[in-house]
Amino acid sequence: MPPTTETKKAADARSMARRTGTLLGGMPYLRFGTGTPLVAIPGLAPSYEPTVGYERMFVATMLMPLTIRHRVLRLTPRPGLDPSANMADIARDFADALRLEFPNPVDVMGISTGGSIALQLAADHPDVVKRLIVVCAAYALGPNGRKVQRRVAEETLAGRPRRAGREMFAAVGSAPRSRVAAGVGWVMGRRMFGSASPDLITTIRAEDAFNLRDRLREIEAPTLVVGGDQDGFYTPELFRDTAALIPNGRLILYPGQGHLAAISDPRLMPDVLEFLDGPSAAGRAGRR
Repeated sequence: MPPTTETKKAADARSMARRTGTLLGGMPYLRFGTGTPLVAIPGLAPSYEPTVGYERMFVATMLMPLTIRHRVLRLTPRPGLDPSANMADIARDFADALRLEFPNPVDVMGISTGGSIALQLAADHPDVVKRLIVVCAAYALGPNGRKVQRRVAEETLAGRPRRAGREMFAAVGSAPRSRVAAGVGWVMGRRMFGSASPDLITTIRAEDAFNLRDRLREIEAPTLVVGGDQDGFYTPELFRDTAALIPNGRLILYPGQGHLAAISDPRLMPDVLEFLDGPSAAGRAGRR
């Protein structure tokens, strides 16, 4: 029997995700696809060790639609962050790595906490960012997002991973499904947060203090902001203001979608590709 579409997708994802390694300072990466470079910065994770197993295949499957026309480099922060690191420090690591890896500015897509890093990167290091895609992130966390992440940090440090999972998963779901998502988080909490590295706490504290509103006008790269209007970490107003304050920013807001639902929305990757192939496709030619 010929392989089903889903089986083929899984096989393609496994094949693509074999190209792994580390960049400057030990930053783990997955590299797959062909075409123009696109750097993808993922969201908050219990640790920044190299992605393996099912998680690696899931990541490759999610990003696979982009690989038709883009060489995707999924790059995570280096393990062993300085406990006092702020968002600018984390973004500086990315800038240094990208300058060594690429001779010209590249497209950057940040998802969730990765979007916060990407915004900081574009503001502080415009020479490395050609175009910017910010998915389910804004210039600052919303009040509920900040409260949730503080609780995740507190529960993790107190050795209560199930409670940490419950807090996190309740916020990633859309409002009507939050109770179900919280239950899933309770079940998954020990596996996710039971052996979380100090980097998780460092990143949460860095994002807690992160507020780039006053610097959004400095971002030169054409920017697409994508979010759901039921996001548990950000309000629709935060998404709108982020896009509006960036000189060449645009917004796509998915009605009725929460944090995770917007990230996994089947419209997301086509919308990203349309942005990358649109009028901003020329981007900026080189570094100054």
